[in-house]
Amino acid sequence: MAEAPLPAIRSLPSWLLGRAAARGRALVADALAAEGLKMWHHVVLSAVRDLAPVAQADLGRGVGLDPKDVVGVLNDLQSAGLVVRAPDPRDRRKNAVSLTDEGARLLTRCEHAARDANDELLAPLSTAERDQFMGLLIRISGTAG
Repeated sequence: MAEAPLPAIRSLPSWLLGRAAARGRALVADALAAEGLKMWHHVVLSAVRDLAPVAQADLGRGVGLDPKDVVGVLNDLQSAGLVVRAPDPRDRRKNAVSLTDEGARLLTRCEHAARDANDELLAPLSTAERDQFMGLLIRISGTAG
């Protein structure tokens, strides 16, 4: 008799990684929601901080978000007073995005919340296991560089 499909699927590393990733995303999403942000808001705020002043198109390419979705996220962030758009000093035909002071404060809170959520995700692991796990994830994710 053939093995039942569920145990076979659950033994796949890709399935286990997907489950761990889904749990991690849920923990971070809940932590960010407590601060009033969604995941993409957090990603875009972080990228704006790192790249500012940054043109909207460059921002979208930098985070891998469709241009129309970038506009929607930026509209939300600007409405909340977290970012500002102003003429780009390098090309005045474009708008550049920068964080406001409130955006920087919220981003700091969200980074702490995301770290706490990741600590919860990795709580079953010792410090040495976490370091080893992170090294392995970097190797298999193709992000080593």
